[in-house]
Amino acid sequence: MSELAWIDAALSSARPQALAALLRYFRDLDTAEEAFQNASLRALRNWPRNGPPRDPVAWLVLVGRNAGIDEKRKTGRLTELPPEETISDDGDREAELVATIDEADYRDDVLRLLFVCCHPDLPPTRQIALALRIVSGLPVERIARAFLVGEAAMEQRITRAKAKIASAGVPFAAPDAVERAERLGAVAAMVYLVFNEGYSATGEHVAERSALCDEAIRLGRLLLRMYPAEPEVMGLTALMLLQHARQRARHDAAGQIVLLDDQDRSLWNRGMITEGLALVDKAVRHRAPGPYQAQAAIAALHARAQRPEDTDWKQIDLLYAALERMQPSPVITLNRAVAVAKAHGAEAALALVEPLGDRLGSYFHFHGVRGWLLKQLGRDAEAKDAFDRAISLAGSAAEANQIRIQLDGLQRDAGEREGVDQG
Repeated sequence: MSELAWIDAALSSARPQALAALLRYFRDLDTAEEAFQNASLRALRNWPRNGPPRDPVAWLVLVGRNAGIDEKRKTGRLTELPPEETISDDGDREAELVATIDEADYRDDVLRLLFVCCHPDLPPTRQIALALRIVSGLPVERIARAFLVGEAAMEQRITRAKAKIASAGVPFAAPDAVERAERLGAVAAMVYLVFNEGYSATGEHVAERSALCDEAIRLGRLLLRMYPAEPEVMGLTALMLLQHARQRARHDAAGQIVLLDDQDRSLWNRGMITEGLALVDKAVRHRAPGPYQAQAAIAALHARAQRPEDTDWKQIDLLYAALERMQPSPVITLNRAVAVAKAHGAEAALALVEPLGDRLGSYFHFHGVRGWLLKQLGRDAEAKDAFDRAISLAGSAAEANQIRIQLDGLQRDAGEREGVDQG
């Protein structure tokens, strides 16, 4: 690894903890971010000459704090701090800081930083953009490309999010046990939003936006380091790993969607699958089930199947039924209907789907699943109407093409049946 590469990796790894500690100290997001950037610049100048510090996080907090104080003194026309050589090369002074900031403090600091980014007054898109900029340190240009908007528009979005947080007077006191649990749930939801922004990409944007999946997994692993015994954090991280493991097989060379049963499973990332399965097994042993664990367990059953026909659809149906009880949602019921169709037949599945029409009438996947079930039952005219409705609601060319393939199959089957009847 080159000199610049190891420093960049060290700064990226240390960023959440160091920035969170600086935010607690300065109680201002812009000041904390600027202090971390100044500390990073000094690291680039000093670490190649002096070697890596004993604790990079503590070094960055110490130097960033001094740099931030220095900047405030300059602004206030007060006495400046000593020269940079003095404040950037403090020997083992970071060890003193480590003694006063233990792992529990760091954990609460990072959780607080993540919670600030997912403030409930911010819409989800701004929560995600702010977390990617502040916690992950992604450049605005890269975030803008992932969201398919201009750089100036994304810069404005992040600036408004910061202003909203500043005006909201977000508290920086250490959260108690109840508040910590509530914050953890909000943070987990935000991390999964980041993941889904990347996972839902289609067509020409797949490669660019799949990087958001990688970043969400990195944030999930960060939460897991802070809360190694929290089964829902295990479930969240496992779910993202198991879903993203299929990334290379989810689209063909032309960018079209490849359904799960048709995917080349040799393209699945076995390293991610192994890590995800281990987390699922570990979470289950805690006997404290939750929505992320249930979804991860479903993904694990798909990952363990060597062939589509090996999939345990009955168990998947039971897991979706459990997920419905934990988190009632028509979309979950729709997903369960696919498992029911595989395990118990299309008629039973359609009985689940039909009552969802009032709530999911404008949802692309509702009409796609309904058409698929009607096609299996030989109700071709109704299936065609459902597929036509799905195409009208498609959010991308890839989604529309997926339904057109179903329509082509419907017409082909009808033609074959007509030929048999004439014969």
